[in-house]
Amino acid sequence: MRAAFRWVLCLLVAGLALQLFFVVRIAAMVVIDPQSTAFERSEAWQIATRGRANADRDWQQQWAPYARISDTLKRAVIASEDGEFIYHQGVEWEAIEKARQRNAKAEELAAKRAAQAAASGKPARPPRLRGGSTITQQLAKNLLLSGERTLMRKGQELVLATLLELMLDKQRILEIYLNNVEWGEGIFGAEAASQHYFNKPASRLNANEAARLAVMLPSPKFFERRPTSPYVIGRAATIVARMPSADLP
Repeated sequence: MRAAFRWVLCLLVAGLALQLFFVVRIAAMVVIDPQSTAFERSEAWQIATRGRANADRDWQQQWAPYARISDTLKRAVIASEDGEFIYHQGVEWEAIEKARQRNAKAEELAAKRAAQAAASGKPARPPRLRGGSTITQQLAKNLLLSGERTLMRKGQELVLATLLELMLDKQRILEIYLNNVEWGEGIFGAEAASQHYFNKPASRLNANEAARLAVMLPSPKFFERRPTSPYVIGRAATIVARMPSADLP
């Protein structure tokens, strides 16, 4: 019993130490721009060990202050990813529940298709799962967490999103997000994405260009190979129509 108690105590102390580490990291971001994120370091390791799909491309990232990122891109990303960004406290429970219900239906449908595919000898398509994450949750995951999909990691993401909202204002959260989000293999941040896809700084993006970048965010590596697909064009038009109602911090 004593040994078990000591193990539990050690786990609790380790858990508290980890939370304190996260608090210190987030507090530092009030005045210090993060030089890298957990996701970026993971991607850099993947590229170093397996090589690049685009062998002639260098790692692209350059910090752009909030004022030097066009409002069109800010509005496009909010309209596409998190329409209630400036109003919520980091987590939208209703959106999470809706995503859970959609994913349950998608997995049920995928299971039926898999059974049909097995009977016909054809490969089955995996289910298309959607997230209900806010911009703040996405930032929490990219900054400090691994990419694994577990309940424990999701719980930690919710805690970190709450901490981000408590310690940083909305403008700072959006600034850090836009400077660190992935826009293709080895392409991170609004400035790098704008230069790579449109040969111009992020401060000069027009509405259509900003919307096309926003379309890419859920699956940037997928969409960088399909920049003019009918889906990208159609989805970009929808985002442009929503942009006027996207409120900025």
